[in-house]
Amino acid sequence: MGKFIELEASDGHKLAAYVAEPSGKARGGVVVIPEVFGVNSHIQATTDGFAADGYRAVSPAMFDRAQRNYDTGYSQPEIQAGVAIMQKLDWKQSMLDVEAALGEAKKAGKVGMVGYCYGGTVTWVAAARVRSLACAVPYYGGGMPGFIGEQPKCPTLCHFGELDQSPTLAQSKEIAAKHPEVTAHFYAGAGHGFNCDQRGSWNAEAARLARSRTIEFFRKHLG
Repeated sequence: MGKFIELEASDGHKLAAYVAEPSGKARGGVVVIPEVFGVNSHIQATTDGFAADGYRAVSPAMFDRAQRNYDTGYSQPEIQAGVAIMQKLDWKQSMLDVEAALGEAKKAGKVGMVGYCYGGTVTWVAAARVRSLACAVPYYGGGMPGFIGEQPKCPTLCHFGELDQSPTLAQSKEIAAKHPEVTAHFYAGAGHGFNCDQRGSWNAEAARLARSRTIEFFRKHLG
């Protein structure tokens, strides 16, 4: 089990982060960027999972700039509330929060990043804008089509559900076509949020396969 600590971004903003430590010597660090539901029980369990695989895992509370301690479920009103908070955030500031989490994860060596939904978009943008990332793994970032021009500076692995509407399959394919250097996997029968076992959109087989590919990618680029 991990614990919450406080991070400080370079502009002085203080934010919470959930940190999970591996049992033995760390293979490296992983920054886990949450969906629009905050660092909730699912994201904490996901972060614990990366620690169990040998990484020092850090999940920053990206919404702290707009609303502290945001942690919610998956109903339609909660989704709308999360999107409303997300829209208040500034991308430059969000990258400072990412860098603060990277600094914490870097205590374990090279750092990779993974993010889901909103976090997938953050991970895609960070791959292009944040130095010192060893690799990045965005899952179905709904905002990624708006950042199709961003150029990842580190090895990047993308996971997309073929039934997703945000981004749509056509948008995901367009991203993959524009970035041939990026590895993109498309999951048949999987929609948005297929990795989350607390959501109706959970697809156990797609989640398992995507996670095994993610761990393989981290083993290659982090240790």
